[in-house]
Amino acid sequence: MPRKTNTDRSDRSGNRRSSETRVSRPKPKIDFTIDALDFKNVNLLRQFVTDQGRMLPRKYTGLPAAYQRRLSTAIKRARAMLLMK
Repeated sequence: MPRKTNTDRSDRSGNRRSSETRVSRPKPKIDFTIDALDFKNVNLLRQFVTDQGRMLPRKYTGLPAAYQRRLSTAIKRARAMLLMK
């Protein structure tokens, strides 16, 4: 039995987005010191968390690696103390 081949590939676009453009998330300004990254500073931590409660990666935050590590531990501590969602 011969193999079926798809000769009409024009209707499939695959992973290409022709008219859709991705909207980038605005990066927050780094106007704080590393000492301000504390689990009690919930207003600052909420800037780096989505509405669903997920932490934003470095790609979106634009923070240095040391700041991002401190940020993740501060968010996790604030969640454990029920200060954040």
